[in-house]
Amino acid sequence: MEVRRVAHDLTDGEVDDAAGLLRALVAGGAALGWVDPPPAGEVHDLLVGVAADDDAVLVVAGEHGRLLGLGYWRRYARPTHRPHADVEKVAVDPGHQGRGLGRQIMTELIAAARDAGIEVLTLDQRGDNTRAAALYESLGFRQYGRLERFVAVGDQRWDKLFYALRLSD
Repeated sequence: MEVRRVAHDLTDGEVDDAAGLLRALVAGGAALGWVDPPPAGEVHDLLVGVAADDDAVLVVAGEHGRLLGLGYWRRYARPTHRPHADVEKVAVDPGHQGRGLGRQIMTELIAAARDAGIEVLTLDQRGDNTRAAALYESLGFRQYGRLERFVAVGDQRWDKLFYALRLSD
């Protein structure tokens, strides 16, 4: 499995794979920021924008020319928050979940944040995603907040959990 940071350009195949991956995960109920599967063009614009952003890091994982996972963080825009970045998306193909791919992606994102001088890396997640919470906590993230019943999809409501990893002393 190859895990790499994307400097600026994604291949068309990677963008297509990422769009398919995100659409399938959202259709299956994953909490990735969309209620309905996002249009391929929206995913394309998002990922191309992240890859080209000097204040963001995109990590992709794949094998045999197929993208199987991705994750990215962006630096906070406010000048007083510039030393911090937020992990906005982490996604792994369902057929490859539970094999350490999410850990590899997160480990690379954390290393990239250290390299960029990020002091605190944050993320949030839907409260029912216990596997992701266990991964984040095993990597040193600590929960620092919760908004009860904040995330609504149809008639269902979940807590939104906030995590932070301090990278500097």
